[in-house]
Amino acid sequence: MDNVKARFKQYQNAVEESNIVSKTDINGIITFVNDEFCKISEYTREELIGKNHNIVRHPDVPKESFRRLWSTILDKKVYKTIAKNLTKSGKVVYLNTTIIPILNLKGDIEEFLAIRHDVTKVIELNEQLLKTQDELEILNSELEERARKKTAELRALNENLQDIIKSEVAKNEEQTKLLVIQSRFASMGEMIANIAHQWRQPLNELSIALFKMKKTANNSDEEFENSYRRCKNIIKNMSNTIEDFRGFFAVDKEAKKFHISSSVHDSIFMLQGAIEREEIALKLNIINDVEIYGHKRQLDQVVINLLNNAKDALIERKVEDKTITVEVLLEENFGVLKISDNAGGIDEHVKDKIFEPYFTTKHSSSGTGIGLYMSKLIIDRANGEITAENTASGACFIVRLPIQGEFDE
Repeated sequence: MDNVKARFKQYQNAVEESNIVSKTDINGIITFVNDEFCKISEYTREELIGKNHNIVRHPDVPKESFRRLWSTILDKKVYKTIAKNLTKSGKVVYLNTTIIPILNLKGDIEEFLAIRHDVTKVIELNEQLLKTQDELEILNSELEERARKKTAELRALNENLQDIIKSEVAKNEEQTKLLVIQSRFASMGEMIANIAHQWRQPLNELSIALFKMKKTANNSDEEFENSYRRCKNIIKNMSNTIEDFRGFFAVDKEAKKFHISSSVHDSIFMLQGAIEREEIALKLNIINDVEIYGHKRQLDQVVINLLNNAKDALIERKVEDKTITVEVLLEENFGVLKISDNAGGIDEHVKDKIFEPYFTTKHSSSGTGIGLYMSKLIIDRANGEITAENTASGACFIVRLPIQGEFDE
């Protein structure tokens, strides 16, 4: 019995150390808060114990939400929500909240246990993405107006000078291509905002599910612990991906020094499951651990895209001994990243088009043709270059990045 109590105490401590925890009686009066609750709410334990839990309620939350909450937990069911709370200093925080009715041996409700974790940054990111969407819509409207004015100018010229018409038509064609690309960028911004909205709740639910699995698992199981940490890192990287794409449209992050190998390792980690599932041999050769200056997560997106393209080519062409080779080396004043495969190479008649926007050799359900184009834009910002060539066994993409300097803003 003592051993059971000791283990229970360890579980209790683990929950309290990694989450924001409170307990109330059946009337909603606070009977317990942990240190994390005090920290996020900015109240002391003495200020909270004995008070109604609505002390941290935000006035904007509809009363119907609380009626639904009480209806659920008084029915002895678990209630989950994203709660909008107000701290003592008036700061708004968002908490992913799970409220669990605790029953006595007779089956009656004895108290309520609430477990939360802070998702304020995720909510704020979503709001920023929505703001970016609005800005992109305004930009799109302005570009359409410019296109209309340009068309009017061309019509006026058409009545007078045929030679000027030919020249201006050629210029207009180039501008139209630019307008189409920027319009599609605006659509991508909207898409990213939608992805952020769709990912937020599932990722939070997945984090809670992982925590519950960890709580019930054997703490001495090293394999489970490694899988748990890996899943948590994947969730974190998925959230960071949305922020990275937002940053591509409006760069506002500080450039830093980082090693190319760190970007390679992080990208391989993200795709490790898919690579292993397809039985692809991945060969990593860090000849020189080159340090560059720029935005690491933007390079991560390039590496992930190149690895994905290599993987897809190997699968599509049904290569038996599938292999991807990644090399990092130093050439003069450039860090060089090479990613090659043994899928047979790029068809010569399309090799000059692969970096064009919306060009793809994949089926429409598998690719959009934007990956390599975005990769080229990122590398161009870094004052580098990305090229592709065919080897004896397949395709090889080469990224060259200057050791000095930084990504263009």
